[in-house]
Amino acid sequence: MKQRILVTGANGTTGREVITALHHRGVTGIVAAGSNAERTAAAFSGMASAVRLDLTDPATYDAALDGITKIYLMRPPAISDVQRHVAPFITRAAERGVSHIVFLSLQGVEHNHIVPHYRIEQNILASGVDYTFLRPSFFMQNLATTHRDDIRTHGTIVVPAGSGKTNFIDVRDIAEAAAIAFTEDGHRNTAYELTGSEALDYETVAAILSDACGKKIVYTSPSIPAFFFHELRRHTPVPFILVMIMLYTVARSGKAAGTTDTVRKLLKRDPITFSQFAHDYRHVWVDG
Repeated sequence: MKQRILVTGANGTTGREVITALHHRGVTGIVAAGSNAERTAAAFSGMASAVRLDLTDPATYDAALDGITKIYLMRPPAISDVQRHVAPFITRAAERGVSHIVFLSLQGVEHNHIVPHYRIEQNILASGVDYTFLRPSFFMQNLATTHRDDIRTHGTIVVPAGSGKTNFIDVRDIAEAAAIAFTEDGHRNTAYELTGSEALDYETVAAILSDACGKKIVYTSPSIPAFFFHELRRHTPVPFILVMIMLYTVARSGKAAGTTDTVRKLLKRDPITFSQFAHDYRHVWVDG
């Protein structure tokens, strides 16, 4: 059977990079899944075909899974009830003969059974489909997406991480790890904890971004309640705010600084550094 890889969340931070990484490896049969098939097709013209997939709408499952052999699965941030909106998709994928799911999970998920990623891992295990669980640390790109406007407009990093250090990973490294899991032998039924090579506190992060952008960026270190109301004013969905608070609380407690050498072993090179990320994404935070 010809390999066809469905990439969910194709227009998102990781999905876009996974498609790029697969394309660079010469993979054909990439199917980009998004809420709007026409827009998704235009975004990946020459790299992937496109299909509409809405995990909250089971009526979209069968068309999206047609001929699919492997899936890159990520949980949309807006979905908190994964038993209702993700588990049925996994079940249907197994019924349709999908042989391998690479799931974007979360660092430390095996010790944190509250997070939705843990329940998704359990659903995949129960499905009987071969899996690769990617358990990354904190995305560098969150500073270029979720927190972009604060940095660009106000020159502030507003996260409740206190003075705790965070191990950051570049999404491009995660995507390359996913592409390797799909295209090379020896990565099925395995979980990989993916981190960068350094742990930084947000004062240091602000200094690196300041140097890259040529303007002063300050870490405000808000309390958790202050962060909650800050995000409410930005119209961030409450479930997503709560997930962020949970993640930043881990950093605040000093438990987000651990590193592994998994990326180096998988990619056969050093992880992308935060300084390199800041240089590459400078345009996101700088006007003009």
